[in-house]
Amino acid sequence: MTRITVSCIDGRLAQARHIEVKGRAKGQSTITVSRNEIIYGLNQSEQFILAIVIVDGENYEGPYYLKNPFNQEPEFGVASINYDLADLLSKAQSL
Repeated sequence: MTRITVSCIDGRLAQARHIEVKGRAKGQSTITVSRNEIIYGLNQSEQFILAIVIVDGENYEGPYYLKNPFNQEPEFGVASINYDLADLLSKAQSL
């Protein structure tokens, strides 16, 4: 988890953001997110951003950013969830 704090032009601190970065090899179709990462994202709501980077050797695409990527807590006993990469990327935006 990376916490980024940025100063505004007027000297005030901007709202803190928590960014979870997931790297994925080009050609893969899913991204695995742990239960703890999902719960953290749900608890942080507007402060949490999921960033996805597609890696192809020395090259990469992205990062692609998703705000509020999760809508429900995993069931008890679920350790992680695989999300469809194309579906997540279709909801991505630039910051």
